[in-house]
Amino acid sequence: MSNRIDKKFAQLKAQNKKALITYISAGDGGLELTEKAVLEMEKNGADIIEIGVPFSDPIAEGPVIQEASLRSLRDYHTTLKSVFEMVKKLRTQTDMPLLLMLYANTVFRTPDFFDKCHEVGIDGVIIPDLPFEEHDEFKQAAEKNNIYNISLVTPASTGRIEKIASAAQGFLYCVSSVGVTGMRDNFTTDFDAFFSEVKKYAKIPYCVGFGIRNGEAARKMGSYCDGVIVGSAVVNQIGQYQQEALPHVADLCQDLRNGLDQA
Repeated sequence: MSNRIDKKFAQLKAQNKKALITYISAGDGGLELTEKAVLEMEKNGADIIEIGVPFSDPIAEGPVIQEASLRSLRDYHTTLKSVFEMVKKLRTQTDMPLLLMLYANTVFRTPDFFDKCHEVGIDGVIIPDLPFEEHDEFKQAAEKNNIYNISLVTPASTGRIEKIASAAQGFLYCVSSVGVTGMRDNFTTDFDAFFSEVKKYAKIPYCVGFGIRNGEAARKMGSYCDGVIVGSAVVNQIGQYQQEALPHVADLCQDLRNGLDQA
């Protein structure tokens, strides 16, 4: 069974392009705004979109995404059920790969989680607080529904990169820096060393995320891998402009796409 993520990377490879993967916090500004923003990002160069399910204690996130989660829960009462309903509506308007990023606790509390993902058209999940060694917990349910459980590697994964990269599905999420998400002005990671290790073992595309804020950063980071992942910069636009955010999100995506196309 083919997965939209594989199709998208095959298509990008044929076009000699790199993937622009963007992230949005579901329900910040309301789910209607999230839905419109997803379509706006696709229109302006995004290839794959991660939809963040708000969580009361998002430990892997920096302040920008934490605050978006809080607004979504407090002001709009977003639930996993309402996120699924929004994805179902999105699927009538786009066939692009869609992923959910959420915490393990939410998955554990939802026995039919992967069935539901399949039903509404989710292609993959990212569970940042689930160690690679525990992916087996969900493996059977995910595979049955053709959902990829996206693996993360960090510069601190030394000694484990081979194991993680060689078993990864969809694409390998390479975290640029140790720490939480957020926009950065500079990086201390030795990317040449990190990516030469990843390249040695990855059998699928690998993309870098955490800290990429604009087209120039996308161009620099895109030179190392098959795509870039941008979260806080998008969430920041929505947090700042709320219902007026769409043109700002569109401009950011265009800038990222232009930078990436020069990588």
